[in-house]
Amino acid sequence: QVDLVESGGGSVQPGDSLTLSCAASGRTFRTYTVAWFRQGPGKDREFVAAVPGSGSGSGERPYYEDFVKGRFALTRDNAKNTVTLEMNSLKRDDTAVYFCAAKEGAIVGWTASYPYWGQGTQVTISS
Repeated sequence: QVDLVESGGGSVQPGDSLTLSCAASGRTFRTYTVAWFRQGPGKDREFVAAVPGSGSGSGERPYYEDFVKGRFALTRDNAKNTVTLEMNSLKRDDTAVYFCAAKEGAIVGWTASYPYWGQGTQVTISS
């Protein structure tokens, strides 16, 4: 069982930066792949990025969708059971509720593959 809690959302202007955190419980957290998804107004939930757990079969590198590559960065701290999503050069299209999710095994982009979810944190980009 893994419990996830997101924090760090807020309202910023285009071009600004924001950092989200996902805090997890569970002694085996380091073995879980942790992903960030987002759901914009009137849109389906979409995969954003993920960092693999140790021994997951995805290597050690995070994976990013093209629309955030070069702007977002994931950092994992297994000692603190946290995964941080640093978001830079934010755009209006980045407005969404951001969710962290966890699973065992390799990185995949399907929501149904992740059994553990946080409650979400709102990110709003507007001028």
